[in-house]
Amino acid sequence: MSTVPSITLDNGVEIPQLGLGVWQVEEAIVADVVTSAFETGYRHIDTAAAYQNEAGVGRAIAASGLPRDELFITTKLQNSDQGYDSTLAAFDKSIDQLGLEYVDLYLIHWQCLKRDKYVDTWKAFEQLYADKRIRAIGVSNFHEPALRRIFEETTIRPAVNQIELHPALPQDELRAFNAENDIVTEAWSPLASGELIDNAELKKIGAKYGKSAAQVMIRWHLQLGNVVIPKSKTASRIKENFEVFDFRLNNDDMATIADLETGVRTGGDPDVFG
Repeated sequence: MSTVPSITLDNGVEIPQLGLGVWQVEEAIVADVVTSAFETGYRHIDTAAAYQNEAGVGRAIAASGLPRDELFITTKLQNSDQGYDSTLAAFDKSIDQLGLEYVDLYLIHWQCLKRDKYVDTWKAFEQLYADKRIRAIGVSNFHEPALRRIFEETTIRPAVNQIELHPALPQDELRAFNAENDIVTEAWSPLASGELIDNAELKKIGAKYGKSAAQVMIRWHLQLGNVVIPKSKTASRIKENFEVFDFRLNNDDMATIADLETGVRTGGDPDVFG
């Protein structure tokens, strides 16, 4: 079994650099999917209230028999629950669904600029953190202006910013801003929702190492220092995505992948979404 490296967050909490994302994994099957991931060696699971599968993730955790301190569980506040009091209530619901006493990471799912509630929401996050119900707090789909406002109007800086990030959308400027402010970058849609799986350049790189294009992309994320949470419902693919610690991309490979940038998103634009 491969050992997943960890990244230390600004408060000393360690997050496994590779995890399983469960976006679009139906509640009816998510427990089996998470169980397969645990059996493969994953210990980091990323869910969200909006995914409507927290209860299934919780069942898999309970059935696993794994020590709680070996797991890293992330969930996210959905957009409609932003606001101070509603955030506190939503967290209670999420943690009940998961069957946990605490989560390792809680994220504001989208900045939702039109709602303009993310600062009050963040203050509720700070309270939950002070109450030791969350080990680390962060955001998802936040751009620099919203992050700067959190810096200016609240006390704790986000430990993580989870953003769409893949070879077509490497987010160099935002990753640099995150790093300058001790914010770990976490990549969702790390394989561009499958759109790059058949890319000729990625397949050519993979052929040198006996790896797939997907494994090449995951390795690229790891070498950039991103936390990466590829999603799959299939046990064989979950296992394949984990087998990325026995090779390393060279500088030429990394340069070739850098040339794949198009700026095209597979998901919503955080400046208008939500």
